[in-house]
Amino acid sequence: MPTNKSKTAKIISVTNQKGGVGKTTTTINLAAALSELEKKVLIIDLDPQGNASTGLGVEVADRELSTYEFLVEGVPLEKVAMETEISGLSIVPATIDLSSADIDLISNEKRSHLLHEALRKKQENKQKYDYILIDCPPSLNILTVNAMVASHSVLIPLQSEFFALEGLSQLLLTVKEVRQNANENLRVEGIVLTMFDGRNNLSKQVEADARSNLRELVFETIIPRNVRVSEAPSYSMPVLTYDPSSKGSKAYMSLAKELLANNS
Repeated sequence: MPTNKSKTAKIISVTNQKGGVGKTTTTINLAAALSELEKKVLIIDLDPQGNASTGLGVEVADRELSTYEFLVEGVPLEKVAMETEISGLSIVPATIDLSSADIDLISNEKRSHLLHEALRKKQENKQKYDYILIDCPPSLNILTVNAMVASHSVLIPLQSEFFALEGLSQLLLTVKEVRQNANENLRVEGIVLTMFDGRNNLSKQVEADARSNLRELVFETIIPRNVRVSEAPSYSMPVLTYDPSSKGSKAYMSLAKELLANNS
């Protein structure tokens, strides 16, 4: 039986190059649910928009050290990680500085491996957390590639709307390329259907198509379209804090439990 000292964090990139699919919402709420299940969780906000940081109440003025300094300047994780108001949940916040990362890193031969190296500088960094969730930008750029190279797996939110499956093939191809060239152990953690409206035949058709084509890669848990989920970010909190009894909260808790079961 391994001791707590020997544990290493499971690193998961939450990614989809299409915007507006619930990527950041899933990162925040899955992290909050895992924390509620007594897991130590770190979010790395790798999106220059910094929505995950804002959604957890980290003001822009308080982001003196951010993912940019962690990734590009080599500032240690223990200096850039901030505790949130949610017990057991920390975040490395993002600022708009990240938007210049592509240009800043163009001459760096190890530019695709910087996050991988940063997370592994000190072994105790990985031992402090059970899960590290990386909120990726809505594009397949150098930041997203860094996330995949650093991760054990990718979790893909898939919006339950028309054209949802378009573009997914490109993302899966990128995962395959990263696996072949930089991270042979990278796998798809799963695809989670988001913004699902059970009254809408289109949502049901997207689910049927996803399960038919992707089979066991699709999580059983479905995230419904829910007003409380949409409202929560404006109050700078996860929906699990904002309204624990809402359908959205229950869905993200179910997703967290399914994730833990898949990794047990």
